[in-house]
Amino acid sequence: MGSLSPWHWAILLIVVIVLFGAKRLPDAARSLGKSLRIFKSEVRELQNDTKSENPAPPATPPTQVSAERVDPPPADGRSA
Repeated sequence: MGSLSPWHWAILLIVVIVLFGAKRLPDAARSLGKSLRIFKSEVRELQNDTKSENPAPPATPPTQVSAERVDPPPADGRSA
């Protein structure tokens, strides 16, 4: 039950031609190809955008932090 035999493909092709007609099939294939080209170009552009962005700057060594203590304001809202 895995793959389709050549007879199955032939029957499927005939059904598609009968349903859509010989005139509409080339138009559908053309529009599908155009859509795929647009999709590929957008994906390529997105990849180029992510590659062209500058990577994060190198990490700078930490600066010395002063040991000054800062007390939070009192809870009752009065300033000290």
